[in-house]
Order: sequence, then C-alpha cells, then structure tokens
Amino acid sequence: MTDSASPGSASSARRVQWPALAAAGVTVVLWASAFVSIRSAGEAYSPGALALGRLLAGSLALGAVLLIRREGLPPRAAWPGIAISGLLWFGVYMVVLNWGEQEVDAGTAAMVVNIGPVLIALLGARLLGEALPPRLLAGMAVSFAGAVTVGLSMSGEGSASTLGVLLCLLAAVGYAGGVVGQKPALAHASALQVTTFGCLVGTVACLPFIGQLVDQAGRAPVPATLNMVYLGLFPTALAFTTWAYALARTTAGRMGATTYAVPALVVLMSWLALDEVPGWLTMAGGALCLAGVAVSRSRGRKVTAAPRDGEVRGDRRARPSGGRAAEGASPGSRSSTPES
Repeated sequence: MTDSASPGSASSARRVQWPALAAAGVTVVLWASAFVSIRSAGEAYSPGALALGRLLAGSLALGAVLLIRREGLPPRAAWPGIAISGLLWFGVYMVVLNWGEQEVDAGTAAMVVNIGPVLIALLGARLLGEALPPRLLAGMAVSFAGAVTVGLSMSGEGSASTLGVLLCLLAAVGYAGGVVGQKPALAHASALQVTTFGCLVGTVACLPFIGQLVDQAGRAPVPATLNMVYLGLFPTALAFTTWAYALARTTAGRMGATTYAVPALVVLMSWLALDEVPGWLTMAGGALCLAGVAVSRSRGRKVTAAPRDGEVRGDRRARPSGGRAAEGASPGSRSSTPES
C-alpha cells in the first residue's frame, strides 16, 4: 500500500509546483522590466517621490481587486509579517534603491543588491528553520558569480561612491528582511491580502514625500509619469502578488535564488527595448545567472530505503498484526510530502 501511494503523491506535488513556478516566472519577468521603467521615471522624479507614486498606483489597483474579491482584512496573526514586509520591502527598499542607483553605476548597484538572495537564505535558515540543501547553495554561488560578471561588464568607467554602495547594501538588507518577514504571514492570509496591506504600509511610510511627488508630477514629462504608473500596476501590484503566491508554496531561500534570473532578463530587455547590444562578458554572466537558478530549483533523486531483514515488500507475514503494522507505512508516506 505504501509503495503504490508514493507515485501518486509525487505527481500531485509536481502538479502543485507548476503554478508556483509560473507565478515566480511572472514575477521575475516583471521585476526585470522595472529597470527599464525606473531609468525613464528616475530622470524626472526624486527617489522618495518615485517610490510613493509607484506605491500609490499599486495600492489603488490592489485595493480594487481586494474589494472585488471581498477578501477583507487579514487575520491578526498575519499583521506582524505584513508590517515588517511593508516597512522594509515596500518602504525602505524602494526608496534607498532609487537613491542608491543615482549615486553609483548600474553594475555596482546590481552587484551589491544581489547580496539579497544570499541574506534571504541565511535568514530563512536562522529565523524560519529552513534547510540549506547543497543544490540551493551551489546554485546561488553560480548565480552570484553571474551577477557579479554582469555588474562588472556594465560598470564601464562609472564610479562608486561610498554613500551609494551603503544605500544599495541597505536595500539588499531591506529586501531580505521583508521576504523573511512576509513568509510567516502567508500561513495566515492570502497572497493578495499580504501584498495589498504590505503595499499600504509602505505607502504610509513614504507619505513624507507627498510634497515632492505633487511638485514633480506637475513638471514631469508624460512618459516618465506613465512609467511610474506602470511600475505601480505591474512590477508592484501584479508581480508582488505572484511572488507571495509562489513564496507560500516553497521556501524563502529557494524563491530568493529564483530572482537571480533578473539580471539576465534585464540584459535581454535592454537589448530589445533600448537597442543596447550586450558584450560577450555580459551574456556569459547572464548565462551563469540562469544556470545557477536551474541548479537551485532542481531536486536530487530520492533514495528508497531497503527493506529490513525479514521483511518482504508487500508481505505482511513478517509483521505482527495490530496497530504496529500500520506504523511501517508512515515513514514512506511521509517522505514524499515535504518540499525542500
């Protein structure tokens, strides 16, 4: 009975995994597209104003969807995680990243911010008790090497100020802390609830920049404002919701490693949308990023335990009848359940 149940449970786990992978893919593509929009909007808006405008657009869209779906307020147990992710990820991360990218070149910013997934894995292991499987660590090492390669190839003659590096490092810490804080909240509330109210918390935190936003919106060119609205609707409202959906179905470390695909996609989108032809070093770094993600998302072969002495598979005569007989099935059925 135990052996016949295992293939079904394994195939069921794979069916559950595909929607999460698709959601993670949507997130990665939209976050990569954000870099192109930030380049346009950042020329007309200050870091705080851009973050607030993006969060306002995202909050309006998410609030409308929440009302249509009638999901209401999240449970009380979800609020600590929502508050942490809202302050650190939606608030601190967006402001300091916008600011940091004005102080350093794009390559340096990419290298420093890509410390984030490493911090997520370490914090997830320390605070959430998540495992650090060798494939995840190996994949993250390969992807980080690729991100550094992309960063070096894009740096050119740019200079890196100490302030800019510190701001990008703070952005990475805020990103990691927000993800690890968000994970427990998803055990109590839906992905839409966690994202909507996290975005609202970030919006409230950025309200001190309302004066800058109003002043700059009156002088900003239309394309810059449209890019800011796009950032709020798609890389924020949609992408953060699909991220939360996927995060609820896997570990924080594994999801963090998935975002290493972003640098490779940014290179591709810059090539297609901005006609920026990447060099061989850039393409090699992008390939390393994708290879590392593939390694971190892969799974090792499961090893089936050999039968004990005196036991024959499917033969109940070697086991005493009664309550103890059923216990032999427990480890086998339990081993196919968890998802690393």
